[in-house]
Amino acid sequence: MNPCPCGHLGDRNKACRCSSAQIQRYQIKISGPLLDRIDIHLDVPALKTDDLLNAPSGESSETIRARVLTARERQLERFKGEDVFANTQMSHRHIRKHCALDKAAQKLLKDAVETLGISARAHDKILRLARTIADIDGADTINTGHLSEAIGYRTLDRTST
Repeated sequence: MNPCPCGHLGDRNKACRCSSAQIQRYQIKISGPLLDRIDIHLDVPALKTDDLLNAPSGESSETIRARVLTARERQLERFKGEDVFANTQMSHRHIRKHCALDKAAQKLLKDAVETLGISARAHDKILRLARTIADIDGADTINTGHLSEAIGYRTLDRTST
């Protein structure tokens, strides 16, 4: 979805011409309960042509694929014997068991919930996503970096409050 009716809110290359009221009306068309059901929402700004042509190559698809497959194996092992095969399917009981947070991470999540007005459903989505990020990172526990990244993938929670 575009961030506003003209599509340029937050664009570095073109100014948004929408009023605050237009933006608010546009964004509330998608209800909170619907947004809560979407795992990841983030802003993807338009790139300048020079940025596209001169972009560094980054990691190869094979390297990324290997990390993702390893993370999927971790998840399959974690849920062996259960009717769950991926972190996205975790129930609240599974989240309590597999997404334990240390004090610093608990404080970060509490602050995010209070500051952004995150719902209980979005809270659980963030924890599931943080668990997946930790799995991709090869970590047994979720750290504040994993949690921070997961919170960062909830941009519509930030703009809707």
